Amino acid sequence: MQHLQRRRTMGGSYRHKLNVLALIFVILFTNFSACASSETGKITKNDFVLNTVATITLYDSNNEALIDECFDLCRHYESLFSKTDVNSEIYKLNHRETSEVSIETAKLITEGLYYSKLSDGAFDITITPLTSLWNFASESPSVPSAEEIGSAREKVDYTVVTVSGNTVTFSNDYTAIDLGAIAKGYIADKVKELLVSRGIKKAIINLGGNVMCIGGKTATEGFKIGIQYPFEESSIASVTVRDLSVVTSGIYERYFEKDGTLYHHILNPKTGYPYDNNLLSVTIIGENSCTCDALSTTCYALSKDAGTALIEDLDGYYAIFITDDYKLWYTDGTETALNIET
Repeated sequence: MQHLQRRRTMGGSYRHKLNVLALIFVILFTNFSACASSETGKITKNDFVLNTVATITLYDSNNEALIDECFDLCRHYESLFSKTDVNSEIYKLNHRETSEVSIETAKLITEGLYYSKLSDGAFDITITPLTSLWNFASESPSVPSAEEIGSAREKVDYTVVTVSGNTVTFSNDYTAIDLGAIAKGYIADKVKELLVSRGIKKAIINLGGNVMCIGGKTATEGFKIGIQYPFEESSIASVTVRDLSVVTSGIYERYFEKDGTLYHHILNPKTGYPYDNNLLSVTIIGENSCTCDALSTTCYALSKDAGTALIEDLDGYYAIFITDDYKLWYTDGTETALNIET
């Protein structure tokens, strides 16, 4: 698990939206194609993995087999971390069929518990009972009753999970783990490791909006990554990065409306309802994609002020908050470090 380095010591009718291509949507200002480019040594390929469309672009190689190997690696981790695949380690843990898991699964659970504790439960990897109850992926989601929410909320408690080596135990029979808020970031880091080990120096890994950049577009030019305009398929700003990951959590990714009220998928473990904190999205930029993934949800849950304080206390990570008036707020140093354009 990567431990964060701190700069200082911390003191009626329904309208349903499920934008699969924008599950944490980031627009890439690069010339993506579905095959090898006319440019020497550049290739892009898409595949459906991790329940989303993933795109990998190599700028200094046309090795299609290497990209296929990356997608196979994604499927390997999906087979470990999926909460719905009956053969996955997480599914078997949640159904108490086993307590022994791979070291990688144990490490990712430990990472999730770290952020659960860091946020005092505002981010909680045992939120499965609530996400299953709301079921935002359904074609016709509905608002659960207060009684149903109360019952599900009682089952959410990361403190009942213990990891010792590769053994994971629960102190009750009903708590379940969901690694969805950090798994894609972890997998993006692993794909980067594979590509770098094969000599790749310039690439973009986009796992359904979890973006990891290797190097830059040229020796002097970084990759320009767009931040989605909430509820639109356009950008509200862009950042220029080298060897960094860009990850966004936003309420527009999965939501539905009932009686004029929007219900989104980022649920408050302590109330059982979607967070209501005047935020539309949070984007985190930093070296480690798993950390960015966890921090994007954590900072959304903590709200703008507390999330800003958390990021500004960490070394090498930046945040962009978009409030419900579509105003952009940046943590200290973000505008200068990332050459933000709006």
